[in-house]
Amino acid sequence: MKKAGMNIALLAIVTLCSVALMASSALARTQFVSIGTGGTGGIYYPYGGGVAEIWSKYVPGVKAVAEVTGASVENVKLAHKGETVVGEVMGDVAEAGFKGTGKFKGKKHNILSMAIMYPNLLQVVTLKKSGITNIEQVKGRHISTGSPGSGTNFMAENVFKALGIPLDSYKDSRLSFTESANALRDGTIEVGIWSVGPGTSSILDLATTHDIHIIAFTPEQVKKILAYNSNYSAVELAGGVYRGVDRPVPTIGVWNVMICQRSLSADLVYKLVKALYDHNDYLRKIHPSAAYTTPENAVKYSPIPLHPGTIKYLKEKGIQVPARLTP
Repeated sequence: MKKAGMNIALLAIVTLCSVALMASSALARTQFVSIGTGGTGGIYYPYGGGVAEIWSKYVPGVKAVAEVTGASVENVKLAHKGETVVGEVMGDVAEAGFKGTGKFKGKKHNILSMAIMYPNLLQVVTLKKSGITNIEQVKGRHISTGSPGSGTNFMAENVFKALGIPLDSYKDSRLSFTESANALRDGTIEVGIWSVGPGTSSILDLATTHDIHIIAFTPEQVKKILAYNSNYSAVELAGGVYRGVDRPVPTIGVWNVMICQRSLSADLVYKLVKALYDHNDYLRKIHPSAAYTTPENAVKYSPIPLHPGTIKYLKEKGIQVPARLTP
């Protein structure tokens, strides 16, 4: 009887050890993919959350998660340091990080392009009662150019430099999208700047309670801005996106890029990219801007070289990759 009890105990120990080993083995096989997004008041976060769901569900052995970050500039730095694997970044910021220019202070970052996401539109928002109708009226005002480390702040300062607006000529609160909307609502700032896909939740919410005005750029201003940075393009914010903004608004656009660590294996990136494109219909349900996330746009609009895993996928699809996008 005692011997039988000992055998049962030994069997239990062996079983527990086997279960532990199996769990350990499964954990070892799991590749954790962190996606640097932005604040919760923009599109990066829900878009990144949708990508994480697709990868976790359709790429065997991958567990992906979207992380709230300071957005573009911070996402380049996080990917370079290995604190994230993938980052959502504005094209002008991706190019600056790759080349080591601007805010990256001469340090080239080890990133490559994985996919093109969708275009951002610069949306300079004020309340109608402010009487501000021209971007150059920010001088002497309380404004927000976006949170520190964000692509919005990066782009806003580029635009000001292009137009000859001194960066010390206004008081900058540097708030997140949600904070900027609240500050406009409370009257603590007079102008808030967003670089984001049209129809972003923070501006939509503000427009439901206040009469907003989105400042248009003049043809002369657009010309100066495009000459300053080749990643920018002249676009229009369609009328009817926000309550009370019924006519198209001339502004500036820039494409968003999904970057990744240069050191990621081509096999992993190939699987991630394939799942992203194969299940784009799900991503479009989360936000319609995902309709721009196509293989063709990857070669049309990427500002920096593509990862070898992406190139492998594109070639399988019969899409020619230009030499400038080959690392």
